[in-house]
Amino acid sequence: MGKNERLISLDVFRGITIAGMILVNNPGSWGSVYPPLLHAKWNGCTPTDLIFPFFLFIVGVAITLSLSKRKERGDDQTKLLLNILRRSAILFGLGLILSGFPKFDFTTIRIPGVLQRIAVVYLISSFIFLKTNLKVQIILTFTFLIFYWILMTLVPVPGVGPANLEPTTNLAAWFDNLVLNGHLWKSTKVWDPEGLFSTIPVISSALIGVLTGHWLMGKEDKTNKTVWLFVAGSFAMLFGYIWDGWFPMNKSIWTSSYVLYTGGLALNFLAICYWFIDVKGINWWVKPFQVYGMNAITVFFLSGIVGRLLYLIKITNSSGVEVSLKQILFENLFLTWLTPINASLLWAISYIFIWLMLMWILYAKKIFIKV
Repeated sequence: MGKNERLISLDVFRGITIAGMILVNNPGSWGSVYPPLLHAKWNGCTPTDLIFPFFLFIVGVAITLSLSKRKERGDDQTKLLLNILRRSAILFGLGLILSGFPKFDFTTIRIPGVLQRIAVVYLISSFIFLKTNLKVQIILTFTFLIFYWILMTLVPVPGVGPANLEPTTNLAAWFDNLVLNGHLWKSTKVWDPEGLFSTIPVISSALIGVLTGHWLMGKEDKTNKTVWLFVAGSFAMLFGYIWDGWFPMNKSIWTSSYVLYTGGLALNFLAICYWFIDVKGINWWVKPFQVYGMNAITVFFLSGIVGRLLYLIKITNSSGVEVSLKQILFENLFLTWLTPINASLLWAISYIFIWLMLMWILYAKKIFIKV
């Protein structure tokens, strides 16, 4: 691809991923959800567990595509790094707003989170891209994975004993609880699925995207690029599956096998999008996902805030009981004619379409909110 050519397939991939995030984060009822739309309880990998690593992979590809030209022409790297730092700070701040809304109790606010992790990984991956060459980037990608594997499986856990991969007693949980005690995920309080220690291998999820960006910007023809995306993706999945035997796939502690497996699937999914959209020009279906993809962080943030407001706004029902606005809407619009699990799914799908319409207004007016 040319250096000024926009990769439409990446926008579509991003849009599909964000739509997936909204789908799994906003069921009508958490008590009625199809299993594929839930995270694995611990080890394993469901379709829902693919969404976050896919987005980080996309972040990595975008880093290469957006910074390559400026790096090659010798733009002031201090200014570039300051801009990257500014974007990371904004992302981290938005994440804290989501964590704290609406009470903002800073004594217990959850510091880790999805946007916070994206911010940190974007900052580190961008710095690596600007300051190193392709060879070093490849070495770092695998070094992070192997280093994390060694730490998690060989280093004894202080106060616990031998290394282990159990939810509350593994090394990552110990470190996060030591550094962020009182500011972790409220559902566990002693470990966090977006914790600080497990960010080590998450950087590799983004760097796989960075490496993919290098390949896409190469001089090979598009068909050849597609084929090798599939080949690389399939090998990454295979090695991830093999590594699972020693270091089980696990999103909550972001194991190295999980990075390779999900990175491989991301490569294959991008290859499919790239082939149909950028190679074959079959793009009659892409507009809704472009709309989502061009304002991805905006729709993720706003849908999260509104989703929380639907729980917080209380209304007295006909029985004189105070219930949330969401419960009233869900029960009256969906539960009256659908089974609970299908009502819950349709609520989530409807929520996606509502936000699609709102983002389409921005898209039509060419308003793209960048952080």
